[in-house]
Order: sequence, then C-alpha cells, then structure tokens
Amino acid sequence: MTQVNQHNYTESAAIKWDRLASSVLEGQPVSTEEALSILQAPDEEVLDLMAAAYRIRRQYFSNSVQLYFLMNAKSGLCPEDCSYCSQSKVSDSEIPRYNILSAGKLLEGARIAHERDSKTYCIVISARGPSEREINAVTTIVPQIKAKYDLKICACLGLLTPEQAQRLKECGVDRVNHNVNTSSDFYSEICTTHSYDDRVETLNAVRNAGMELCSGGIIGMGEQDIDVVRMAIELRELRVESIPVNFLNSIDGTPLQQVNQLDPRYCLKTLAMFRFVNPDREIRIAGGREIHLGSLQALGLYAANSIFVGDYLTTQGQAPESDYRMVEEMGFTVTKSEEPATCLPN
Repeated sequence: MTQVNQHNYTESAAIKWDRLASSVLEGQPVSTEEALSILQAPDEEVLDLMAAAYRIRRQYFSNSVQLYFLMNAKSGLCPEDCSYCSQSKVSDSEIPRYNILSAGKLLEGARIAHERDSKTYCIVISARGPSEREINAVTTIVPQIKAKYDLKICACLGLLTPEQAQRLKECGVDRVNHNVNTSSDFYSEICTTHSYDDRVETLNAVRNAGMELCSGGIIGMGEQDIDVVRMAIELRELRVESIPVNFLNSIDGTPLQQVNQLDPRYCLKTLAMFRFVNPDREIRIAGGREIHLGSLQALGLYAANSIFVGDYLTTQGQAPESDYRMVEEMGFTVTKSEEPATCLPN
C-alpha cells in the first residue's frame, strides 16, 4: 500500500508542474504565489519540477547552451560596501588588486573567449561607476575585439549615466550587465552606499540607449523566499534579456563569510522558478554553481540555457573541459547564435 501511495503522490506532482508549464507556454504569467510554491516544493518533487521547466526551456531555446567568458578587467579598489563582494571596501579578502587592464590584456582575454566557443565576452570592473579613463579604455578596445573575434560584448562597469550608456552603445557594446542582486525590500541589508533604485536607474539608462539588459541576482545572502520571487518578477517587468543566477560563494574576509543556507535541491528549484517566471529569457547558471550544485550541475541545464566557462571575478570555476563534457553528456550543444528564432519579442 505504501508503494502505491508513493506512486500516486509522484504522479500528482508531475501533473501539477506539467500543468503549470502548459499554462506558461500558453502565455499565462506565473503569479507570486505560484513562484513561491516552486521554491517551497518538497524535495521529492524536484525531478518532476525540472522536467516541467525543461518543457519551457526547450520551447524557446531547444537544447542549445550559450557560453560566456568573464574578464575581471579591474580588481578590488571599490568604494562600495556590498557585503557579498570580495572587492568591496569592507572586504579583507586576499584577492588581486589592480587598475584597469591594458588593451593588450583585454584583447588577449577576447582571444581566449573565442577559443572557448564563448558567445559573449564580459568585461567587468569593480567600481561605483566608470571613470573617464576606464570608459575610454572600454570604448577603445570594443571595436577592436569585435573586428578581430566577432564576439558579443557585455560590459559591467557599475552605475552608468545616460551619456555613458550612449557611449557604450556607440562603440559596439551589445549588452550591459548590472545585477539587481536581490529584492528591493532586502537590498539595504547587503549594501548601503547605493540603493536598489540606483541600480534600476542604470538599467533604464541602458535600455534607453538601445542596448540589451543583463541583470540577475545572488541567492543565499540571508534573504527570504519571497525576496527571490520578487526579484524574478521585477526582472520580468524590466524585460531583461539575460538573467545570471548566482549562488553565494561566502568568501573569507567578507561580511557574509559565515553565511551558508543553500543546498543543491533548493538551487535547482530556484533555477526552475526563474525559468517559469521568465520563460523566454536567457537564464545563466553563474557564480557558485560548482560549490552549491555540485554533482547536480548538469540538471540545472534543464532550466537554464547558459553558463560561464572558466573562472569568475575572484574565484575559480571548473575546468572548461568539464563544462564541455557536461553539455555533451546532457545531449545539448554549444551555440554562438545571439537569440533563438523561437524567442518572443519584447
């Protein structure tokens, strides 16, 4: 009798999540309550949930995986007090600290990105916002990178003015990354030197300049489930094209060094929730995936369609060969195409 009841429970869970996936594919937005139910689903339902998320992912992105390569173009030396970041002014982490890299080193990073079959080369600096020297360095090197390697460029330079955003657009930057990181309600718990609204203002400047938005968050900083859901819905409302989902790597020397509230099943539920809420948007498994997903990393690709290949800003990723093998063993393929043909317009 116990075996029969367990079978029926599993079957009903599969039907429930499959029904929600069908609703999403018919164009019905997921509600706050439905998104919360995904995060709070029993662990026994994770496989059913991922199967349903995969239906949505497959509709818009088939079995393709987009690769991103990250270049930490300026490390440390940041005046902001973001509590999760090893590069902030409140961090004692032992990390490299240097000003913006030379054009030659930025071009060398682009070469590596190209060789690793990356779709996009991400140029990142630690700063409140770019100095004139820093934005000049980026706007000078971007045309050279695009001419030589034909890469998409994503710039992450901190808070931007409308004029700075326009300059990035004119030099050929395709997309700007500026993460909201968490919900507006929780934001003051992780940073006090700028606000959630400051970040949204930068995203609006980027959109008005005609570039795509890359914005996501960090899971596991002490927030509640509702904060994660509200962030996902806010990104939907902002029509963000690319959503990196980071899982907190609690680096020694940062205020959050002792925080560890994640397990692999919750991380999978989070990725599924982001897929349900943002069905036709690129979702990237970003920082912390090796630590928090562990042996379940591959399952994350049933919801997400993008990963970073190589290292992150101040922490190491797994060997690129392991990423290629993971993608291949899942039956997926790496693609450098900008947007799937089935992706819905804004």
